[in-house]
Amino acid sequence: MGGKLVAKFEPWFSLAEGALRPPIALWFNWRFEGTEHIPPEGPLLVAANHISYFDPLAHGNMLVKAGRRPRFLAKKELFHNPFLGTVLSGAHQIPVERGSGSIAPVQSALDALRDGEAVVVYPEATVTKNEDFLPMAGKTGVARLALAAQVPVLPIAVWGSQHVWQRGGVRDLRFGRPIWLRAAAPMDFSEFDGQEADLAVLRKVTSTIMDELRHLAIELRSHYPSRWA
Repeated sequence: MGGKLVAKFEPWFSLAEGALRPPIALWFNWRFEGTEHIPPEGPLLVAANHISYFDPLAHGNMLVKAGRRPRFLAKKELFHNPFLGTVLSGAHQIPVERGSGSIAPVQSALDALRDGEAVVVYPEATVTKNEDFLPMAGKTGVARLALAAQVPVLPIAVWGSQHVWQRGGVRDLRFGRPIWLRAAAPMDFSEFDGQEADLAVLRKVTSTIMDELRHLAIELRSHYPSRWA
């Protein structure tokens, strides 16, 4: 189902990585936990919490550092910008038209997984609206994708990014702000293979994923430096 994606030359992905990774790597104080859970190759479905518009850069940084090239499901509006849309399309990111009911994004994500790629899903489908920044309820798309592709789900949570960039714009860009991420062991839902049309199963799988993301976020928050909180 595919080899190491980093062996493929992708100019637009390389351009984005070269432009974005060095400055954010230097500016923020990164901490990656659980990188041993990220497989170096093969299909990878990542479920992530979403507390900031900075999160794709944070989750992407961890995955690239682990040798994976992330494919994000991103809202279609981002692709309307002439430059950004060109970069996103060239880097093989996956557009999602929210509220349309289109199955095209799911099919594109399935195709990517079957090609051995790493696909990142934000199950909340938006930046969390909870005041404590802990995950809201998730949409069942991540469960449908996991069962259809018959792959485990790797949960990765981030903490600290909520202070950097919200809907209203950039908030706090102080040098050295800690951005912490933690990956847990992949979650195996093979007992539900073939049941992606069962809504009760989808809700159960989704709830289990969100509970793990919530647990990871709480763990990160409990150790996050108080002077930066």
